[in-house]
Amino acid sequence: MYLNNRIVIGKGEEEYFIVPKMANRHGIITGASGSGKTTTVKVMAESFADAGIPVFLADVKGDLGGTAVAGTPNENIDSRVAKLGLEGFEYKGFPVRFWDIFGEYGHPIRTTIDSVGPDILSMMLGLSEAQEGVLAIVFKIAQDNGWKLDDCKDLRLLLQYVGDNKNDFITKYGNITTQSVGVIQRCLLTLENQGADKFFGQPELDIKDFIVTDANGKGMINILHAVKLFQSPDLYASFLLWLLTNLFNNMPEVGDLDKPRIVFFFDEAHLLFNGMPSYRLKQITQVVKLIRSRGIGLYFISQSPTDVPDEIIAQLGNRVQHTLRAYTPAEQKTVKVAADSFRANPKFNTADAILALGTGEALVSFQTENGEPAVVEKCYILPPQSMMGVLDDISRNRIINSSTIVGKYEEAVERDSAYEELDKMIKEKYEAEEAEKRAIEEAKEAEKAAKEAEKAAKQAEKEKKEAERLEEKKKREAEKARKNSIEYKLGKKVANKTADKIINKGLNAIFKSLLK
Repeated sequence: MYLNNRIVIGKGEEEYFIVPKMANRHGIITGASGSGKTTTVKVMAESFADAGIPVFLADVKGDLGGTAVAGTPNENIDSRVAKLGLEGFEYKGFPVRFWDIFGEYGHPIRTTIDSVGPDILSMMLGLSEAQEGVLAIVFKIAQDNGWKLDDCKDLRLLLQYVGDNKNDFITKYGNITTQSVGVIQRCLLTLENQGADKFFGQPELDIKDFIVTDANGKGMINILHAVKLFQSPDLYASFLLWLLTNLFNNMPEVGDLDKPRIVFFFDEAHLLFNGMPSYRLKQITQVVKLIRSRGIGLYFISQSPTDVPDEIIAQLGNRVQHTLRAYTPAEQKTVKVAADSFRANPKFNTADAILALGTGEALVSFQTENGEPAVVEKCYILPPQSMMGVLDDISRNRIINSSTIVGKYEEAVERDSAYEELDKMIKEKYEAEEAEKRAIEEAKEAEKAAKEAEKAAKQAEKEKKEAERLEEKKKREAEKARKNSIEYKLGKKVANKTADKIINKGLNAIFKSLLK
């Protein structure tokens, strides 16, 4: 509840609250499953909203939607209200804006691959350091050529183009291996199958649409429906990290404010840091340190404080610890770590108190107005004023359709980006190569035709000469025959004459003998 300019979270011997101007000192809410973390988150979100501070919640179980409608009186809550003496407690709903990466249970959230950048995208894809280096080169090539990377198809075609033409880029940008390009392509396909194709694109989220108040000055509670998203833990964690860095990069410095501009709750916070390399953890730690000067408070929710790196824990000034279970040495060590993170209270042993907490009870320590952590105290967490449980689809859709931003993000927009430019360039290159091939083929065909024509001409010349030779031969043979014919006739005539002479000579001889 928001009472007397204080974010009241629980009551024990007194009220325990967060001072609004210290809410950007960040915080952590931890405890075993079923210990009451969700209730604490709702109470804090409601109180921030009443203080005029917008809130962002990741709803991984689907049970935070009820924040939009008033709770209903029941025996448990009524008895808690009476026990804690909560004057002015009322059941009421809060201004809520629903979001959903997949666009099914809220306004779609989209961003471009360019905005995500190679670092966060490498985490989404689960790349090795070498593969991450290749992806960074691909982004640099796109930047240098003015190719916008909006969605998965832009990156996929660019990867194909760079892989096919890697020798054109190696000298300027560094080594690019076909194997790394292939791995990135496969990981990108897997990410698309998890739903990233819905996340990447236009219109891009305007982060200012989170930071709004309603007509009564109440902070808007932005609820990301993450039930489906949470089924892909890497995508879920990467989305939250993108959101964190996007806030840091796009929100201006504002210094110390009377209250934060917005408070973000990161549920299942351990997923953000699983397997995170040390150099990236340093980057995130730096963001957490500096983002409060932009008027932003961050609250991490997980089962154990050991789920969050020590470098981050050191930046979290507001802490709520629900009960932990310690049946093994490792669990007992976790309890000790949790206890040691608090400023000790001489009235009780912190570790023993953690183990003895009931559902809805917690140990709390919030920063004082002087910026010092208060000693740890035991308290009962206040009951939420809104409905506990899942909101029905009719009510959800009514809230979505009555939102002031309805229609702004619902329809995906395609603009000319890397895909269109590369596709045109590849087609033009292909057409030029095909034209060159056709020209070469036509030249070869022309050369072949010329050779065949030359061969035919030579053959014709040869045949002509052969014909002329044969004709000449025929002429010679004819002439010879003619001559032979004349000689035959002459010979026959000579022979006849000779025969006549012989005959005449014989006859003369006969006559002479007769005369004698």
